[in-house]
Amino acid sequence: MNIIIFIIILLVLVLVHEFGHFFVAKRFGIRVDEFGFGFPPKLFSFKKGETEYSFNLLPIGGFVKIFGENIEEADFVEVGFLDKEKTAEKIELAKRSLINKPKYQQAIVLFAGVLANFLLAWLLFSVGFMSGLPTSVGNEPKGYSATDVYLVLVSVLANSPAEIGGLKSGDKIVSVKSNTDTLSDINPDTLKSFIISHPDKEINFSYLRGKDTTINIAQVVPVKKTPTENPSIGIAMDEIGVVKLPVFQALWEGLKLDWSVTEGTVVGLYKLIAEGIEGKGSLASVTGPVGMVGIVGSAYQFGFVYLLSFTALISVNLAIINLIPFPALDGGRLLFLLIEKIKGSRINPKFANTANMIGFAILIILMLLVTYYDVIKLF
Repeated sequence: MNIIIFIIILLVLVLVHEFGHFFVAKRFGIRVDEFGFGFPPKLFSFKKGETEYSFNLLPIGGFVKIFGENIEEADFVEVGFLDKEKTAEKIELAKRSLINKPKYQQAIVLFAGVLANFLLAWLLFSVGFMSGLPTSVGNEPKGYSATDVYLVLVSVLANSPAEIGGLKSGDKIVSVKSNTDTLSDINPDTLKSFIISHPDKEINFSYLRGKDTTINIAQVVPVKKTPTENPSIGIAMDEIGVVKLPVFQALWEGLKLDWSVTEGTVVGLYKLIAEGIEGKGSLASVTGPVGMVGIVGSAYQFGFVYLLSFTALISVNLAIINLIPFPALDGGRLLFLLIEKIKGSRINPKFANTANMIGFAILIILMLLVTYYDVIKLF
């Protein structure tokens, strides 16, 4: 089930991205030859106007074929017939080629896919706020308070007393007690104090997990890592409740959250690339497709709103990654356009095509390596 949900999410995100390119290209009068749902082999297709809409076997995204974006068509339009047989039909066709449009229009077409992913994330975050988005207490929008508040485990360290006892990230703590006393007011500060005051003593945590309404019990024994440290169980926690907003307020808060996630993603990606250049980073720290399937499963287990939020996060990440000025990505093609604008002439199509092919090959290799590390983490 997790794999199916992940494939659906991936399909939606990529199709939205490609639809951004498709929509803007159409608006600028550029000929779009095909809009594909999934990847070949082709199952069936139909044609509406000049565009073929194909449905393909591999449901892992989609694609759009815009006339004039590959090397063969570039040669055909710019070199082939314009200086030989200048028929009215061919001249009109050349005008509708992507490469013969003004540079700013080409740039907008390339950026449109990224913009579509940002807009999708905004929509999903907004729908989340309308439905009731989990929010940390104290960070609610002005004038609104969180309801249905629980102390939630934000993270659980591997091999910690909490993990050994059966607690997991996302668990909602219902009650805490030892053999001698009970914690009456549960919040991060009181729980921390309770744990410190019960070194090497068994503490019973009653908790809820995901959508399950059954109360579970974990038995955890606080330990000291060193003689001078306070007892701990290896958890990070926060008070989290649900905030439900009216439509216009939800749209505004959704936009703010979209921007905040974008900033965080850019900073995180910059640090990852910087550490990689310095030799400090590792692909093992990056979550790939296999890891994503596990995260999707957890989000689905916690509820629909969590799944919406996760999809929005991935949409923002997809947009940011596509903006990296690297061949085969939208950012790389935008960089080529900038270079062409500065030098006043086109980059050699064969060079651009080769660079994009090499870039694509490198991306595939990186994806395979990330997937390899994902699989290793399972064992």
